Amino acid sequence: MKSIIQTSIAILAVCALLFYGVSALEKSSATSGGGSITIYNWGEYIDPELITQFEEETNINVVYETFDSNEAMMTKIEQGGTSYDVAMPSEYAIEKMKENDLLIPIDQEKIPNLKNIDPYFLDLPFDPGNEYSIPYFWGTVGIAFNPTLLDGQTFESWDDLWDPSLEQEVIVVDGAREAIGMGLNSLGYSLNSRDLSELREATDKLKTLGPNVKAVIGDEIVEMMRREEAAVALTWSGQAADMMFVNENIDFSVPEEGSNLWFDNMVIPKTSGNVDGAHAFINFMLDAETAAQNTEYVGYSTPNQAAVALMDPEVTGDERFYPPEELRERLEVYENLGLEMLGIYNELFLEFKMDMEN
Repeated sequence: MKSIIQTSIAILAVCALLFYGVSALEKSSATSGGGSITIYNWGEYIDPELITQFEEETNINVVYETFDSNEAMMTKIEQGGTSYDVAMPSEYAIEKMKENDLLIPIDQEKIPNLKNIDPYFLDLPFDPGNEYSIPYFWGTVGIAFNPTLLDGQTFESWDDLWDPSLEQEVIVVDGAREAIGMGLNSLGYSLNSRDLSELREATDKLKTLGPNVKAVIGDEIVEMMRREEAAVALTWSGQAADMMFVNENIDFSVPEEGSNLWFDNMVIPKTSGNVDGAHAFINFMLDAETAAQNTEYVGYSTPNQAAVALMDPEVTGDERFYPPEELRERLEVYENLGLEMLGIYNELFLEFKMDMEN
C-alpha cells in the first residue's frame, strides 16, 4: 500500500511539473514571439500611454520603431529584416506597397471598431474597400505664420511667400512632394503633375523663393516657430497645431490655389509575424476613447467620428484643421507617381536646396 501511495505521489508530482512547464512555456510565448508586435510609425505620432494600455489589456508586448519618410519605411519593409506587424504609411505609399505585394489584406471582421470611422474617409481611390488599410490620421499642407512678427500679414495665396519683406523668415518642410507641390499649386498646376515642363517651371519658381528661405528642415520646424525664430513655415496641419498649442500668436491657412489633402492609414506588412496581434492593435486604436486621447496628444485630425463626438467642439469645429467638404474639394490627394517620376521630384527638390547654398 505504501508503495502504491508513493508511486501515486510521484505521478502527481510529474504531472504538476509538466503542467507548470507547459504553462510557463505559454506565458513565455505570450510575452515574446507570438505575444509581441512591432509597430512602425512616424515620429511623435502616438500617445505613449496608449501603448502601455494596449499591453496591459492584451498581454501583447509592443516593440515601437519610427521612420521619417514613406520611402525609408517602404525600403525597410521590403528588405524584410524586421517583422513589422503594423505600419502607418501615407496614401500614395499604400498604393505602391500594394503594387509590390508588401501588404496583408485586412480582415474587417476582426476590427469591429471600424464602424467608428466617418464614411467620408473610407473606400478612397488609393485603397478601394479598405482591403489593405484602415484610416489613422488626416490633414492638409499649408502655411503656419505668426502675424505679430509680420505686421498682421496673412497668407491667402502661395505667392504671398514670395513677398520681399519675408527675407530669411520662411521655413520649408524637408519634403519633395510638399515643396515641389507648393511650386506647382502656385502656378495653378496639379501637385501630381507628370508634365516635365510644368515641373521645370515650378522648380525655377521655387528657386526664386531662396532669399526668403531660412531653413529646409523636418520636425525642428515646430520648435523654431514656437520660439519665434522664424515667422512663416510651409508645413503640415498637425505640426501647425503643435506650434499653436504652445504659441497662441501662430495661425494656419491653406492657400486658395489648393494644396494637399493627405491620409495616413494603418496597414499590416507582409513581414508580420503576429497578424492577430496586428488586428487587435488596429481595433484598439479605433476605439472612440482611445482615438480621442490619441488625437488630443498628436494634434492631427482624426477620421474617427465617434472620437470627434468626445472631443472639444472648439477643436473639431476649427475649419483650419477640420475643413468642411466644400473646402476639401480644392485639395488633392498625393498619387503614386511611380519610381521614375518620384525620382524626378526628388532630383528637382535637391536642385532647389543646392541652389540656395550657392
